Parts: sequence; C-alpha cells; structure tokens
Amino acid sequence: MELIQRIRGQFEDSARTKLDAADAMAVPIEGATRLMVEALQSGHKILACGNGGSAADAQHFAAELVNRFERERPPLAGLALTTDSSNLTSIGNDYRFEEVFSKQVLALGRPGDVLLAISTSGNSPNVQEAIRAAHQRSIRVIALTGRGGGAIAGLLLDSDVHLCVPASRTARIQEVHLLVIHCLCDGIDAVLLGDTP
Repeated sequence: MELIQRIRGQFEDSARTKLDAADAMAVPIEGATRLMVEALQSGHKILACGNGGSAADAQHFAAELVNRFERERPPLAGLALTTDSSNLTSIGNDYRFEEVFSKQVLALGRPGDVLLAISTSGNSPNVQEAIRAAHQRSIRVIALTGRGGGAIAGLLLDSDVHLCVPASRTARIQEVHLLVIHCLCDGIDAVLLGDTP
C-alpha cells in the first residue's frame, strides 16, 4: 500500500469511528456535561487524571476550564492531577505508582466535586484507585474509556457517568477522547452562558 493511501485510510477510519461514537455517546456526554455544570455552579471543582496521552488530555481539559474554551467567561475550577512532579514522584517512590492519583483525590477532593478519570483501555491501575478514592469522598466520577470500559466499568456507581468509545484501536479511542473533551467544554459554556437550557 502506498503511503498516501495509508494516510487517507487513517482519516477515513477516524471519521467513521467518530460518527459511530456520536450515535453511542451523545446522551452520556450530555449527562456528563450537566453533572459538571451542577458541580461548578455549586462552587465545586473538577479533578482530572490519566496516563500518557490521557494525562495530556486531563491537562488540556483543566486548562480549557481555568482559562477558556472558545469564548470569554469567568475561570472555572479544574485541576489536573498529572502535573505536580513532586507529588507524583514522592508518592510513586514512597508508596506505589498505583496511588499517585488516589492520594491527591483524598487530599484535594471534597464531596460535590467531580473526577474525570481517563483511561484508553479502562484498565489503568492508578485511575482505578483514583475512582475508589473518589467514591470514598462522595465525589462522582465521569469515566472516559474505550474497549468496553475494562475494569473501570465495573467500578462505576449508578450515579457516575461512563463515556466509553465504541472502538478498540488506541489511536481512534484517543482521537474520540479529544473530541469528547471539546464537547464537554462547549456544553459547559453553552449551559453556563445561557445558550441552552
């Protein structure tokens, strides 16, 4: 296969995956958006975590809240648990890497906050621990996963929201994760700025 065909195939596969995801995920994305808006309007914050590319997504999401997405509005309380190298390395060194997010959730999280837990496979041990810690603190969880949700799917409560990309390829799941994050940011702004009830 020529390289140009391969490149076009990537675009086509990504577009198909996104269209399939729109059908499967629109309703839960709306639910996640409204959960986040409720928390933010009540003076609570959104914590976000993930590994690798998902860590970058967590940071991207928090930056869109604190700074802005596409329109001017007051800053919103978002915090990525992936950015404090001293916390991450001290917890990983003194305890276990599986606790790098959960200890931060227990220290910083309060009832009424929301945790955005991102894992492409749904099986990241430290994200699972963060979800368990969130539940201990009466923090609702929005899990952003793929591949059927993995072990994370079994940890979620009825009050949580599962945003599971209906795909198995890591690249496609991550591409949809970014689109979902942008949908969440746009939806939060639309509700807060009065564009939609």
